[in-house]
Amino acid sequence: MELKDEIRIEAPKHEVYAALNDPEVLKASIPGCQELEKVSDNELEAKVTLKVGPVKATFGGKVTLDTAGAPDRFSLSGEGSGGVAGFAKGGADVELEADGDATILRYAAKADVGGKLAMLGSRLIASTAQKLAGQFFENFSEKVAPKQEVS
Repeated sequence: MELKDEIRIEAPKHEVYAALNDPEVLKASIPGCQELEKVSDNELEAKVTLKVGPVKATFGGKVTLDTAGAPDRFSLSGEGSGGVAGFAKGGADVELEADGDATILRYAAKADVGGKLAMLGSRLIASTAQKLAGQFFENFSEKVAPKQEVS
């Protein structure tokens, strides 16, 4: 399964990059995230509870960051296990581009699933992944660039 998208975040690039490296911001942005801990400069461990169709599971996993091209681009890879529900592994390439006072974030992600999750069918998995990605970026944008109240 592959996902690609771009989102405009109303914050400068350096703030967006810093937020993408802040475990507290990420934890608050990832749907179903119960725990997110930085174990080294380029490794995070997470516990996330997700419901995909009729399957609900808690996944424990590890994410590794490659920041060689930072802050303009970086990549991440990870894998997680949800016990009998199955497993997921994949990665994403992220690119940040300044756009005035805002930032354009582009990503291309690939993922593979196995176990009960794989039996649900690629259409359900893809639509759920798209929905979760949308929720993540909506939450992330609100954390990085809170909407201003109009009086």
